[in-house]
Amino acid sequence: MKHETLRQIAALIYPSRCPVCNDIIGANDCFCPKCSEILVRYEGSFHIRGSSGFVAAYEYRPDMSEAVMLMKRGTMGNAPYAFGSAIAERLAEAGMNSAELLVPVPMYRSDLHRRGGNQSRLIAEVVGRKLGICVDSGAVIKSTETLPQKELRKHEREVNMRGAFTVRKPEAVFGKKIILIDDICTTGSTLTELTSVLLSAGAAEVCCACACKTVGRYENEQGEQI
Repeated sequence: MKHETLRQIAALIYPSRCPVCNDIIGANDCFCPKCSEILVRYEGSFHIRGSSGFVAAYEYRPDMSEAVMLMKRGTMGNAPYAFGSAIAERLAEAGMNSAELLVPVPMYRSDLHRRGGNQSRLIAEVVGRKLGICVDSGAVIKSTETLPQKELRKHEREVNMRGAFTVRKPEAVFGKKIILIDDICTTGSTLTELTSVLLSAGAAEVCCACACKTVGRYENEQGEQI
């Protein structure tokens, strides 16, 4: 049974809600019409060192901060479906949908237990279904506990992430074209470290995609908070 059909059945009992304003929406809708109009599509150019490309679905703005923070606190709702669908669309538009593997940014085990789920993995699963690409959430693990990135400045974030990730299944990434999936990108420190780790393990190519990218004045203001 197709996932869209399952969503329609589930919506009969648990209606889908807009992840921004919480209004009831159609089973396979991402956002309500009102919120769809105020969301700002990311059109900027950003480069992750070592990667072959970068896309983001939306600019990170206060309009969507609640949806993003709910995901980070473990209340997923319709947000992974909404953001995953948008990322899949952006990847296809950019011609970056020919990857062989999707790898969500992993979480340290205690953080995963505390939140009850990895939002990046749930987003990646939606992207995988939309594009027909396999998702491997165990290929890379976060093997070292780090300080919260929101408490650090750009250089400190880079140092904080060094050595934090380990490729647990080298055979799964060797020679593969990989897309890394994350929820928010601020300075790109996490994606840069993961890209380096995957390329060192023999990945043929790594691209990066995220739901939201901080831009302009929000890049500095929110960079210390996300």
